[in-house]
This record gives sequence, C-alpha cells and structure tokens, in this order.
Amino acid sequence: VQLQASGGGWVQAGGSLRLSCAASGGSVRRYAMGWFRQAPGKEREFAASLTYNGDTTYYSDSVKGRFTISRDNAKNRLYLQMNSLKPEDTAVYYCAATTSFYSGSYDYLSALRYYDLWGQGTQVTVSS
Repeated sequence: VQLQASGGGWVQAGGSLRLSCAASGGSVRRYAMGWFRQAPGKEREFAASLTYNGDTTYYSDSVKGRFTISRDNAKNRLYLQMNSLKPEDTAVYYCAATTSFYSGSYDYLSALRYYDLWGQGTQVTVSS
C-alpha cells in the first residue's frame, strides 16, 4: 500500500487548509491512521489519529479544537481539516497507517513507532 498526501500550501494565520491522503495498491479500511508533522529542526510529532472506522479520534493538545481528522473508507482516503491556523503549525505533514492496530488507546495511536506505512509529506506554511 502506498500513501500520497496532498493539499498543503501557504496560508495566512487564521486561515484554513484541508489535507488529503490517498491510498493505492490496497485497502486501508482495516487500519488505524494518523497525521504527523515535522517542523524544521524538530522531530516528527503526532497531530491526529483515528480508528479504522473513524469512530474514535485523538488529537495532540496543540491542534485540539482547531483540526479535524476524518476518513472515507469507500474512497480509501484520509483527511485533515485545519482551521484557525497559526505560524507554529508550519511543518511538513505526513499521513500514516498502522497495520498493527485497527483501534486502540491514545497511547498507541499517537505513537509514531507503531506506524509502518507513510506518505511522502506535504508542506504547510502559515505566515503571521
């Protein structure tokens, strides 16, 4: 399975972007999935994740209330709606899937080490 992230770009603070992640070469409907981000000079960090059916979602404290993660298993796609963007949201955003879990607690679905399928990343730049 290959993951392809898209939808990044440049936006002013307070604006919105919607990221999309398309899966090809197989179905991801049985996998929990997530979005991670990496700012320049920093480690990759968790942003949001959800279970295989989208019933349970998790967010980092830094994006909670502003970002919404969702999925469409019929289309084999994952989304991240980002509102009220801040300059500190500037990063490369990666979509990922874990073949180890279809569901789980925050501790598992926010942990980068459990994700074994990764997209190539899409750049999000927020100007002040």
